[in-house]
Amino acid sequence: MTNIFKHSAAKLAIAATSILLLQSCAETADKFFDVAVLNTNFVSRFATPSMAKQIDGATLEFPDIPSSKKKGDEAVNSIKNDILYIEKSLKDVKALSASGERKVIQDQAVDLYEYVLPVYKNEYTAYAKLCDAKAPQEQKDKLIKSIEEKYNTGFEKKYSILLENGKAFAEENNLNVKW
Repeated sequence: MTNIFKHSAAKLAIAATSILLLQSCAETADKFFDVAVLNTNFVSRFATPSMAKQIDGATLEFPDIPSSKKKGDEAVNSIKNDILYIEKSLKDVKALSASGERKVIQDQAVDLYEYVLPVYKNEYTAYAKLCDAKAPQEQKDKLIKSIEEKYNTGFEKKYSILLENGKAFAEENNLNVKW
């Protein structure tokens, strides 16, 4: 009988140690919020005219400012950098230790990044190439309109649900967040 108690006590000690170890590996609420919710602000203009303006703006030159002369790859390079940032953010979100409500938020953030990333790699890269090539505005407008029509509604739905859950998480964890 004492053998059973020793065996059970050992299992209990191992379980308690494991739980403490797992909890110590979990991020603070503030860190989790920053990575899973706050960093998604980077893609908040996705599938909007504002995003198109940002990409096209990378190609602007001003005749009276010689330093504004462009090489012809600024918009594409800007999108490449955006893609790198999104990929890093996605990797960081996936690396979070999450369960319960945190897992829901983590999954929503992953879903959001995985939704926008292919569009950055394909449609937005194509748009950036048009901008760098000084393509006719009508051609650029057609592509941007297609992006907005195809992706904006889905993005807005995913993003608003994530923000709604993020707000609740911030409130529950007394995080000082201004919306």
